[in-house]
Amino acid sequence: MPALSRPRVSVIIPAYNALPELTRAVTSAMDQTLGQDRVEIIAVDDGSTDGTGEELERLARTCPALHVVHQENSGCAGVPRNTGLDHARGDFVFFLDSDDYLGPDALRRMVAMADAHGTDIVLGKIASVGGRAVPRAVFQRNQPRTDIFSSHAYLTLGPWKLFRRSLIERLGLRFPPYRNCEDKPFTAAAYLNASGISVVADYDCYYVRYRENRTNLTLTAAGLAHRMDGTRLCFETVARYLEPGPRRDQIMRRHVEWELCGPLRALLPRESERDARERFFPEFRHWASTWVTDALFQRLDAPDRLLVHLLRADRFDDVLTVARNAGRDERRGHLVDKGRVYWLHPFFRDHTAAVPDICFDVTDRLPVQHHLEAANWHGGVLRLAGHGYVEDVDSLDPATEIVLRKYRADRPEVRLPTTPCPSAHPLPGEGRRYEMAGFTAEIDPATADGGAPLERGLWNIYLDVRAQGVSRTVRFGNRREGGEVTHPTRRRVTTSQGPVAVVPYFTPYGNLSLDVGEVAHPLDPPCQVLRTIWRTRGTLLVGGRLTEEAVRDGGVLRLRAETGTGEVHEVPVRGEQGGSANVFTAQLPIGRLGPGSWTLTLVMEGPGEDAPRRTAIVPYFDRLAATRWLRFGCRPYYAKPVALGPTRALGLEVAPIKVVTGVRRRLGR
Repeated sequence: MPALSRPRVSVIIPAYNALPELTRAVTSAMDQTLGQDRVEIIAVDDGSTDGTGEELERLARTCPALHVVHQENSGCAGVPRNTGLDHARGDFVFFLDSDDYLGPDALRRMVAMADAHGTDIVLGKIASVGGRAVPRAVFQRNQPRTDIFSSHAYLTLGPWKLFRRSLIERLGLRFPPYRNCEDKPFTAAAYLNASGISVVADYDCYYVRYRENRTNLTLTAAGLAHRMDGTRLCFETVARYLEPGPRRDQIMRRHVEWELCGPLRALLPRESERDARERFFPEFRHWASTWVTDALFQRLDAPDRLLVHLLRADRFDDVLTVARNAGRDERRGHLVDKGRVYWLHPFFRDHTAAVPDICFDVTDRLPVQHHLEAANWHGGVLRLAGHGYVEDVDSLDPATEIVLRKYRADRPEVRLPTTPCPSAHPLPGEGRRYEMAGFTAEIDPATADGGAPLERGLWNIYLDVRAQGVSRTVRFGNRREGGEVTHPTRRRVTTSQGPVAVVPYFTPYGNLSLDVGEVAHPLDPPCQVLRTIWRTRGTLLVGGRLTEEAVRDGGVLRLRAETGTGEVHEVPVRGEQGGSANVFTAQLPIGRLGPGSWTLTLVMEGPGEDAPRRTAIVPYFDRLAATRWLRFGCRPYYAKPVALGPTRALGLEVAPIKVVTGVRRRLGR
């Protein structure tokens, strides 16, 4: 078929006794804004007996883009999907289950994302109809290009995604003929080989729902017998495409938690003891021994660590006991001992159970609750007030610290003490459990770094919550009071290295940070430069217009020339005689500048000692030529204007003229 007539997307719909939901699924693909001329719909009737085949034929008579294939019943969704793949001609493939449906603009948005960013897989936001669980973490925001190691994409292994068909054919991917978990190895293999992944999170692309008669395969084939083959293939797929190491452990963790420990806990007790012991337990034990490395074991939550330990130790009876009592035991309390927190499971420190403490250590998993109640300047010191506590750890002997970490800098963090105090807000828990979780703290940018000023740059603020020797460090500020009480303005702080502007700000995630030196939050320039001319051979005139805000603030504006070594020469800026109040000129005597490279800026100070400094570049104008003059009346010098950096700021290269060299050039020698 000619390339121009090839569809962009092949929508594959496996269907078995899919009425009445089928009609909406198919029509949602027919009504895509991408257009029927760019979509082909391949509906595979997998031996239905309820009129599904007839309904598909009826719909096909109304839509040339719909192609219907009839085949004998396979008993699973993977085989009809494979049939659809064998017939697909589109650049992309989308798998649409017959009980779900698409948002009208879904395919257009997903194809546009893949085309714009060259990605092989696009996840469209999934919406729930009727309470069916859907993934949420990966859909917090649009992600034009990501991967499985730096996003939550791998948490969703359902096939309801846009796949580049060339990826599928290059890998020879097809679905295994299993009744459950057949989609996970397919999607895992595609993820592990994709050139990139995109996420469309600002539009509900795919709607999932349970059938009215509750005959979804996820419900009717939920037992272990239908899951084991697919789970085994998941582990083998990850091992096939990833070498042992942290990246493999990161991906394996998902399968250990979701395909090993979860089903073992929920489903193994439902099996007969003979099947559980002889049929399923050996397989679970093999997975725990083969795929859970020591490094991965450390990253698991305590209930999963306990199960994996018992599996490795070949303790079937204990595994079954733990699985049967999981719901009751997860609500047991905790014990604080020597700075660590342990889950009080019945096996904890039971000498007859002989399970190591590491299986119950929850210190690094307990939630940290924190709140910023106030942040305001007192002179040049930023004062913070709030509370922070580790859940289930009484706030006894609190020693919480503020931690400052410079963004993208390999340097030691800065730690500042807090002063414990009763919390200003009522906190949960019985009695006085978290009463002393409140704190106040001071950040003095002039002395915070061990008596020295904070370096110029962006500093993220963390809270190291400490009580009873337990320490948990979290990002701070995203839970806070509203209004001005927690939104301090920028402040000019005097340090041993001179004045510096400090800007408290909240990141896109709502966390509190400091911009020292206006690295990422410069003030608007106080003026605009409109001309630069040589008033005389040795005097540069800079003229322009102050902003209305600068005129209102009433600060002092100066023209500054500065070298890279720190040499500075400044001249005042004056209003033009007879002109508007916001029109200014400044005259810089070039003859006072020594040899070297000079950058020119306009600097506005004040008003007030703590007011931040505003700056504006002096732009490079092409019409400004080089100039020459006699320094001290006898030594020839020149100043050459140059454009500096992407902003094309004006710089001056100042140097003496070598008389001999100049004569030779004039003589052409």
